[in-house]
Amino acid sequence: MPKLNSTNPEPSSDFIRNIIAEDIKANKNDGKVVTRFPPEPNGYLHIGHAKSICLNFGIAAENNGICNLRFDDTNPSKEDVEYVESIKSDIKWLGFDWSDRLYYTSDYFEQLYRFAVQLIKKGKAYVCNLSSEEIRKYRGTLTEPGIESPYRNRSVEENLDLFERMRAGEFEDGFCVLRAKIDMSSPNLIMRDPALYRIRRVYHHRTGDKWCIYPMYDFGHCLSDSMEGITHSICTLEFENNRPLYDWILDELEVECHPQQIEFARLNLSYTVLSKRKLVELVEKGHVNGWDDPRMPTLSGLRRRGYTPESIRNFCDRIGVAKRDSMVDMALLEYCVREDLNKQAPRVLAVLRPLKVIIDNYPEDFVEELGALNNPEDPSMGTRKVPFSRVLYIEREDFREDPPKKFYRLAPGREVRLRYAYFITCVEVVKDEQTGEIIELHCTYDPKTKGGDSPDGRKVKATLHWVSAAHSIEAEVRLYDYFFTAANPSDKKEAEDFKDCLNPNSLETLTSCRVEPSLKKARPGSRCQFERLGYFCVDSVDSSESKLVFNRTVTLRDTWAKIQKAQKKK
Repeated sequence: MPKLNSTNPEPSSDFIRNIIAEDIKANKNDGKVVTRFPPEPNGYLHIGHAKSICLNFGIAAENNGICNLRFDDTNPSKEDVEYVESIKSDIKWLGFDWSDRLYYTSDYFEQLYRFAVQLIKKGKAYVCNLSSEEIRKYRGTLTEPGIESPYRNRSVEENLDLFERMRAGEFEDGFCVLRAKIDMSSPNLIMRDPALYRIRRVYHHRTGDKWCIYPMYDFGHCLSDSMEGITHSICTLEFENNRPLYDWILDELEVECHPQQIEFARLNLSYTVLSKRKLVELVEKGHVNGWDDPRMPTLSGLRRRGYTPESIRNFCDRIGVAKRDSMVDMALLEYCVREDLNKQAPRVLAVLRPLKVIIDNYPEDFVEELGALNNPEDPSMGTRKVPFSRVLYIEREDFREDPPKKFYRLAPGREVRLRYAYFITCVEVVKDEQTGEIIELHCTYDPKTKGGDSPDGRKVKATLHWVSAAHSIEAEVRLYDYFFTAANPSDKKEAEDFKDCLNPNSLETLTSCRVEPSLKKARPGSRCQFERLGYFCVDSVDSSESKLVFNRTVTLRDTWAKIQKAQKKK
């Protein structure tokens, strides 16, 4: 199992790890640590889930414990095998393994039913025929106590009979529910006789039509934890108010294993949304091209965009674990991605918006193979050969006919360096007669500057990337930017509807790009740095032998470093 922070061999320290350390010291749970990651199979995992995955699997690994994977499949109307398989795939891609400890809440349906019967026999649960709207009305408010259901004082025998008939399918959906009998005047609204079971005639992807009643999350979750011997049930802050119910159910049933629920702040990331409901809306309304759209914060989307599992684990370790919600800057995630790719991504030459350059004094039919570093950060990655010829392509924005001040790249009469190649000087600009658009440049080269250095010591102020026109490969490149224009799209101060903050320029597709020939056999999912342009990944869906498609993973611009520098000055 990977360390959460590859640059720091020491495990992180936070309030959850401190609690667990004290438990181990006191020999609580016989010194064992058993955690779990319990996703609902009703969507794809996102970067917020990665924080929980790293935390649960990481804590288990640090303490010689185990971490289970358990699907909370208690709401079959919204669940699908597709989500189950994608979740398993994402966890393994992230670098974690549950071994033989794959569980489903549906594994425990029979035992959960018996637990519910046990509560009824104790007089702690009853069948209620109020509608969902009536239950909400009877619940009361934060300042007013709730009203007891007229069905609350049914006899144990009547409740047992009705619950059995619920299971047998005698009643229609919504006809009744099983509720816990706790306290309708509790200051915690969740404790005002919450529902434990509801009728739902929906086909279940594992149990088929065997069941027509399904446990509510709060009932199934704590008991599943108990049956699996979980010692620390780690969840996000929105379940803090549910903890008294978690404990009440386990206490009333007097189970042998009573896990400790601990809550931590969920991840909030700028310029994105992590609400599953909102992500579903983006997919279903066609704002993105599926769950794995590279603009999505899903792990499948980030993987397709070119993010590495190492960078995500490192990000989760850097942000730490807190008790209060806060907003994490997207720039930090990008920094972690850039930091990892800088070490492992090979460098290549690519031109996104080609401008033809003809070197007039270079032999017409001559081709040179010039040596180029694969990665200056890792000499063990070696070198490669790139072809150089009379006709090249450079980046269109690297030339200005009338250069402004501090523009040091190519201009009429100016000399620049071509990466790994020669010094060239622009001598002529050719334009389209009708549109006035620049269509090609004529230059001369200095053959004594091979390799990019001048023997006479003269200096140039710019080095440009390039590709040979005859040898380069055409490619499609997709430039991704932040999906939202607002740092917090869910903030009503930004917009009434989070979709009003969608960035219309979040994707720019360039179809006539040119890349060096070494990329001809680039595998889907492989990553590289286009020199001077950023890090890119071969698209795993649309790229093929006949069509090479790259997704921009992240730019070379280190926004996080600028933020840190600005904070130090304050």
